[in-house]
Order: sequence, then C-alpha cells, then structure tokens
Amino acid sequence: MENKIVIKGAKEHNLKNLNLEIPKNKLVVITGLSGSGKSTLAFDTIFAEGQRRYVESLSAYARQFLQIMDKPDVDVIDGLSPAIAIQQKTTNKNPRSTVGTITEIYDYLRLLFSKIGIPYCPKCGTEISYQSVESIVTSILDLTNSNIPDGMLLVLAPIVREKKGTYEKTMEALKEQGYSRIRVDKEIIDIANSKQLDIISAKEKHLRHSIEIVIDRISNNKTLEEKDRVFEAVQNAIEKGGGIVMALINGKEYLFSQRNSCPLCNISIGEMEPRFFSFNSPFGACPSCHGLGVETEFDVDLIIPDKTKTILDGAIKPWSAGHFASFRTSMLKDVGKRFGFNLNTPIDRMTKEQINVILNGTDSKIKYNYTSRSSDSSWEYSGRFEGVISNLQRIFNETDSESKREEIRKFMIEKPCELCSGQRLKKEVLSVRIGGKSIMDICNLPVEKTIEFFSNITLDNNDLIISKQILKEINSRLKFLSNVGLNYLNLNRNAGTLSGGESQRIRLATQIGTNLTGVLYVLDEPTIGLHQRDNKLLINTLFKLREIGNTVIVVEHDEEVIKNADWIVDIGPRAGIHGGQVVAQGELHDILRSKDSLTADYLIGRTVVNETLQRKNIGDRFIKVFGANENNLKDINPIFPLGVITVVTGVSGSGKSTLVNDILFNYLTNHFYKSKSRIGKHQSIVGTEQIDKVIGIDQSPIGRTPRSNAVTYVNAFTFIRDLFSRTQLSKERGYKMGRFSFNVPGGRCDMCDGAGVRKIEMQFLPDVYITCDQCKGCRYNSETLAVKYKGKNISDVLNMTVEEALEFFKNNTPIRNKLKLLDEVGLGYLHLGQAATTLSGGEAQRIKLATELSKRDSGNTMYILDEPTTGLHFADVKKLLKILFRLRELGNTIIVIEHNLDIIASADWIIDLGPEGGNKGGQIIATGTPEEISENNSSYTGQYLKEKMRTLSEKELVVKKNR
Repeated sequence: MENKIVIKGAKEHNLKNLNLEIPKNKLVVITGLSGSGKSTLAFDTIFAEGQRRYVESLSAYARQFLQIMDKPDVDVIDGLSPAIAIQQKTTNKNPRSTVGTITEIYDYLRLLFSKIGIPYCPKCGTEISYQSVESIVTSILDLTNSNIPDGMLLVLAPIVREKKGTYEKTMEALKEQGYSRIRVDKEIIDIANSKQLDIISAKEKHLRHSIEIVIDRISNNKTLEEKDRVFEAVQNAIEKGGGIVMALINGKEYLFSQRNSCPLCNISIGEMEPRFFSFNSPFGACPSCHGLGVETEFDVDLIIPDKTKTILDGAIKPWSAGHFASFRTSMLKDVGKRFGFNLNTPIDRMTKEQINVILNGTDSKIKYNYTSRSSDSSWEYSGRFEGVISNLQRIFNETDSESKREEIRKFMIEKPCELCSGQRLKKEVLSVRIGGKSIMDICNLPVEKTIEFFSNITLDNNDLIISKQILKEINSRLKFLSNVGLNYLNLNRNAGTLSGGESQRIRLATQIGTNLTGVLYVLDEPTIGLHQRDNKLLINTLFKLREIGNTVIVVEHDEEVIKNADWIVDIGPRAGIHGGQVVAQGELHDILRSKDSLTADYLIGRTVVNETLQRKNIGDRFIKVFGANENNLKDINPIFPLGVITVVTGVSGSGKSTLVNDILFNYLTNHFYKSKSRIGKHQSIVGTEQIDKVIGIDQSPIGRTPRSNAVTYVNAFTFIRDLFSRTQLSKERGYKMGRFSFNVPGGRCDMCDGAGVRKIEMQFLPDVYITCDQCKGCRYNSETLAVKYKGKNISDVLNMTVEEALEFFKNNTPIRNKLKLLDEVGLGYLHLGQAATTLSGGEAQRIKLATELSKRDSGNTMYILDEPTTGLHFADVKKLLKILFRLRELGNTIIVIEHNLDIIASADWIIDLGPEGGNKGGQIIATGTPEEISENNSSYTGQYLKEKMRTLSEKELVVKKNR
C-alpha cells in the first residue's frame, strides 16, 4: 500500500467505476483514445483529490485565499502525495510575465546586477565609482551658482522611497530628533507645528509614498559664503539617507549618491538594489512604457481601412455602426461645412488638414444641428469637435466594460517603446553592466548563449565570492531549460507568446529546480511542439524527477514516451461513454501482449495510421516566398506547391511558425480579407492569384466563456432550435426559435443568463464558475424545458454526446450532416453543450476543421494547420489524415506545421527548417518527398523519418515499391 496509489470506484465523468493501482516513484504514462477518460483520471480524479486534501490540511485563514476543488466522484484513493499539475493552459498572459520571471532567473539576475554590476554614466559612458562628500558639495555649489541668484537651495535626505504605508512612528521619531520640516510626495510639511502625525491618511496607505527630511534651507546667493553649512548639510543628509542626498534648487531635483554619481554630468543613478533592475517597479521601469517595452497607439489604417470609401459608406470603421452612428455622422456633416468636405467625399480625395481634423478634432468651436430620426426632435449646440482618435482614447480610458476595450483595441497597434527601444528599463538601469552586457542584453540572448556567457565570465576575487551562490542558481535553472529542449528561447520572451508545450516545459524545468521529493507530478502531453530529436531530453528530465523520489504521471500519446515509461495505463476501449475503463496496464511488454489495447495495435504494427502511401504528384502551380528574414529566418526562399499536402518540419524554434503563420498566413489574410495583420519581414510573395481564400485552423479557443460550445460553433444549434420551435406545444404557446437560445432573454434561466453556471469574481485570483442554483445547470427556465421533442427537452439534447445525437437526429438531414463532421474528426465523445472553456487546444482545432468542412468548397482554398495532432491518439491521427486527404482530393492546398512522424510520412511535400532552433535555425535544410527527406543525413527530421519508413507494414512497402 505504501508504494502504490490505490483507486477504487472512480466514476468522475465517463469513468466506469474504475479500480486501479499505480506504483509510486515511477514514470507512469496514461494513454488511450482522445476522450477515453485519460485526463479525467489523471487531473479530475488523482490530482484533484491530492490537491483538495492538501488544501484542506491548511488553516482556515489560508484556505480562504485558495480555490478548494470539488471532491471527485471516487470511493477510495489511498497512498496520495501532495500533487502538482503541470498543464498546457497555465501560461500567464500578463504582458509583464516573461520566461525570465516565470523561471525566477530574472530575480537572480536582478540580485546579481545589484551586487556586482558596474554602473556607467548613461550620458557620457564614464564608469561611475565612489563620489566623496567634497565632490557632491562642489556639484551642488556649481548648480546653485548657475541658477537664479535669489532662489533657494534645499538639502534633503531621502528616508522612504516609493513604499506603501502611513509612517506615523517615523514622523514621531523625526519630531523628537528636532527636525521641523519634511517633504512628503513632493509637498513640504511643517511637522514641528503639526498636532497630527498621521500626515499620510489611512486611505492612502495602499499607495506608494516618498519622504525626505529637509536638512537645511539656504538662499542661492549665500551658498558660496556658507560653504561649510552646505558641507555639513550634505554630510547629515548622507548619514540620514544611507549615502543618498537630494538637492532641490529652485524647485528642480538633483539626486546624488556617494557611490553612483557621474562627476562629469552630475547624473546619479541612485542606490543599486534588486528593485532598481525590475521592469515591474517604478524604480527600474521605463517611464514611457512603464516596463512593457511596447506602446499602443491608434492606427489610421485600421480606423479607415478603405480610403476610397466615403463617410456615408462607413469609411470610419469605429463610427460606422452602433447607437451613436447617426449622431456622429451628423456631427461630421457640420464639421465638413467648416473645413470644406462633405459626407460623400471619398477619404482619399480629402486634404491632409481635413483628415487630421476628422481624426484629431478641433480647438475652435463648431455649431451643430442635430435631428433625431426616431423622435423627430432637433436641437442646436456649439462646441469643439473631439475627433475619432481622441474619442476612442477617452472611451478606452473611462469604460468599465472589458468587451468595449477589446472592441477598441482592434483599432490599435503595438510598437516598440521609443524611449527604451523595447528594453523595458530606464536608461540608468541599462547602463549597469557585467562583462560588458546590461541585464537586458543578457535576457535577449538565447538560453544556450546565456549559458555560454556565464560559463566564460571573468570576475575578480571579491565579485566571485559575492556572486558564487547567485551564479549557481542561475546556471542550474538555465541548464534545466536547455534539458527540456528550450535552449532557443530567450529570457525576455513574453509568456503570452509561448505555445502550450513550451509553457508546460518551462514549468517542468522550474519544478526540477525546486528539488522537491515525495511529490506527485501530473503532466499533460509535455511533448507538444517538441521535435523527436529533443524527446530524449524531455524523457531524461522526467527520469530525473522520478529519481529524486517523486511519482510522475504523464498523459501522453507520443510513442517514445510510452515506450520509456515504467508503467503504462491504457484507457478505453473507445471515447466518451464507450471509454472510461482500464483496457490494459503494466510494463511495456504487458501492454504489447494485450489483445484489447488499441494502443498496442499501433505500437507493434498490427494497425497503421496510413495504410496507403499514395502521394499526389507535385504540379506546376506554386506560391513562392522570397527573402523571408523575420525573427531567425535567414533570408530564405521557400516554395509551397499547390493542390497537395505540404508539411513544414524542423526542431523546436527553427522558424516554422514564423514562416507559415507570421509571413505566409498573415500576408494572405491581408490580401484576401483586407485585414491588418502584421506581416513578417520578406521581399515578396508570388502566386496568390492561383487560390481563392486562406483558412487558418489553429488551437486558439473557439470561445472564452461557458456560453460558447461546439454545437453553436458548427451552426447545428440553429437547426435544433428550429426543430423545437415547430413542436405542437411551442406552436400552442407561440414560442419561436429565440425561445430556445440561451444567449437571449425569454426562455433562458434569468439567474445565470443561460450560462448554466454563475461567475464568482475572486479579485486577484482567477474567476470561479459554480453551477446555477436556479436551473441546476440546465440553462433554461421550467416553461422552456416543458417543450419536448421525441421525449427530450432542449437541455437533454445539449447533454447528449455527438455520437448519441447522431442517432437521435438520424432522420434530420441538416442536423445529422453537421454533427457527422464532428464525429469524423474524432469528436464523437463531446457533449453538444460542452463549454468551450473545457476544450483542449486540439479539440478546438478539430471543431474549426469540422466547421470548414461543412462549408461549400471552391477547391482552391489554402488550409493552414498548426500542429493538429495535439492531443490525438494514433487512431485519431488516422481520422485526421482521412480528412486532410479528402480536402486534398477536392483540389485544395494543405500546409501543416507538424512533428508527428505519421503525418510527415503521409505528406506529398516536406519543407524542413533548421538545423537548430533560435539563432542557429531559420535555414531550409531539405525539401522534397518523405522518401527524399529520409535519405538526407543533414536533416534531423530525415534521420527519424528514415527509421519510421523502415517500420512501415508490408502493405505500405509494397505500395511504395509500386510507385
């Protein structure tokens, strides 16, 4: 019992009263068909119970800040350890979150720079060293003499710098010491005569405050006469301010530090402490972009996308619709009278001054006449015209509606901050260097280069002693990132741009750095986005977690991970209601002997993913990209053949997504749909006239709230609602289709507004969704639920799986055809009303694919898919391939970014990038058919593809020989 996790009677979701024993301190892989219950067992049962027990062991005070998970539907779980889940959906989308902050490497870098960094003057580049009291006094005297002679010099000692609190005791102590004046947040206060010492009110205690003691006040024209007095004041200020003194000369501040002031430019960079190097602190953040590295601004091309249009035709996009559209059009009519244009003037025929007035408004007042169409009322008034951009900026700043802000963001673009050039930090911070590099210079290096930098750094004895422990922590964390195949990333990479697999491996590397033992780790497909070459690195990392005394449970489909596991649990036999059972368990040889395991069939070759390697010949139609050099691409000229399946391969970080998504897809969306996506750097793209449209099918969510689901996305719910509206009871009650929508009032539950759950806002924690008390999750009110079709109400239908609904609606062609596509892409186990927030990236991608398949096809469409095999079992990959072949046979072009060898081996054409990731990638290593790539020894993909081709079944080999 001590060495096992014992599970009895697991019935969560589709688990069939499952009994299971999992050995502890082993690498355990849970595999099976998509939707068979793997994640339910691993995350919703084992992890949920382990986390719940741990949280319940904490004090009541601590528990109030944590989300207590529901008890899973299981009779007994014994032998559980504290559990940590490392999932794909845990990436922080905060723009301030970077690879460096997630891994805590940046925290150690800040500490390192604050202790041994060498400051340089940001103005003249002179190395800054110790500054004596004498030199500080000389600088102050020079400044006072160059200013207005009858002005005033105040010598201040900073004692509180940008910290929260009220500081009553500090005030009291200063008063007892005989100080009469202080400066609080730039305001001079006489504390000697103040009866109250709570100068900072309790309401302001959460704000940051700065407090300086006024050491002395001297008239400018007396500073030379009273040099000794200035000297004494500076000495006292340095003593009180911890080496820092501030001079206030005629209201202008000058900061001096005994250690960090430039004697030539009178520039002080202040005290070097860790927060000085933080872009999340006002001490270090660039004052222009506040540490984000980018600034947003309104883009005229997004506001007026088609300049051939007139104002009446909707040229000004943000003002072309909505409640105030007619009012704003009326305003522009009167503005036009003043500036010589009318509502029928195309924008491209207006003068620069006229366009500037429309966008930025006027200083002078304009007389307006407005007549309301709805009420036939009219009024006159006069006032300045605000302008489109000013209006959007004001609404963006004032509105409390996040959806309104999202709408306005569509007209904004991001650009690197001009002040810091995207470096996030103040120029004073960036002037501090170690080994000739600033902290951001290091953060912008790939991990492998950063490791090299710290391995070769030369320090003197004192700095070496000071930094020894810090460097040890930095190097170990960098090594962990490299070991999980992420040596191409840099520490400044925004967390929001990471893929699910990358973010998961970063968390994995972070966990290794904690050196915890006796922990249960549960991982969700950590091989996502990882090339076969780097799989071994990941597997070794999982082994390390196991070897230091942890149990590692991995939900995985990757063949190599499965074969390297100590223990395998195969869940099935099929998906949804037909799954939830243990088909086979044990070591690899036990699984391979199983006659019931579908996984075993594919592992030993009883069944293969692609039974016929019938490739389509490459024709004479191509789309060609010239001079692609975005990110790490090395001025390459890839050629994409049309009408076939092309797979773009290469190690992680080699430039696949940059080429396909950032350059090709963005260019085509702008070309066909007049969108304003940012296109990656390239010289030209030719051949686009040979296709009609482009469709990108990625893994982004199909919706961000529980109100979104698969059946509405594929447009099947419209037909279902129509069916219910035509029942006898609906006709008697006068119910229309809208009655059965959970998105509009009428038939939906008023308590949860048709969501089935209520959102509880948790302030600084993620929002929590709980089942609605009124409708018990049914979404509808009792009157609507009384309407039934074939004995089922609308809520019962939403609770059906796609497979069940296919049988239920077998005589309704429109509904059956929509749902059949979901089943064909391997999603027959999904519930029709399953919330979009619960879908994986792979499931969302397949729903999008099913939606596209339902549309009328021209045969000249380009489909771009980004790792569509994510979350797919071998059998599901087989289904996906059939869909891709079907699209190809209709004459369409399919471009797939993929690492899965079954997909690569089934391609008509391959573009392999590399040879490595990051700066060492971005080159075309090989192009050709899978057979040609497999013979290319310089291609990592080719080496693994060659092995894959060797293991093809006899049937596949015969087909290949005949070709």
